[in-house]
Amino acid sequence: MTTTLHDPAVRDLIDRLFAEAERDDERSPGRPVPTATAQERSDLLEDVYMPISARGGDLLYALVRAARPQTVVEFGTSYGISTLYLAAAVRDNGIGHVTTTELSATKVKAARATIEEAGFGDIVTVLEGDALTTLGAVGGPIGLALLDGWKELCLPVLRLLEDRLAPGALVVGDDSTFASMGDYLAYVREPGNGYVSIDFPVEDGMELSCWTGR
Repeated sequence: MTTTLHDPAVRDLIDRLFAEAERDDERSPGRPVPTATAQERSDLLEDVYMPISARGGDLLYALVRAARPQTVVEFGTSYGISTLYLAAAVRDNGIGHVTTTELSATKVKAARATIEEAGFGDIVTVLEGDALTTLGAVGGPIGLALLDGWKELCLPVLRLLEDRLAPGALVVGDDSTFASMGDYLAYVREPGNGYVSIDFPVEDGMELSCWTGR
């Protein structure tokens, strides 16, 4: 059975976006200064895709298919590559909705266009603005959350979502090998905080955490 993920229209779009992402180094204006705000960094890097890896995308698709969450939340859609994997799984499950958020207005516009081109406009909502504000209004229970925005904000976003996580919810922290994920990893790996957590060895790492509650 052919999955939506391998439908030619969706597959070609994903491949095209990954091809564009390969030019990130030449588009990048360099690393933002350490004191730059999240908004300033987002504006500076508005042309840079910063995608998940293809294998990471396959993992996300498999997790959503297996968990069959009614509500999927994503922090940091960028140009929408990871969102396509999540939405393809929701489509194939026949249930659920993806709510994603992005700080860069340029990327929000691009991601919305990507989602419409893939035919996922009915199952994806892209919220523009600070995730600590936009995700506060998302109803629960949340069955799966992908945290792939600015790394120092992954833990605050998780804490924001925590009281809406469904029992057994999956939380995926991307780029788990980054030093800036240290506080996040320490939190989800501490059993007293309510998670069973394991690092999955895709490119740059993904931390998979199951919410057991406290």
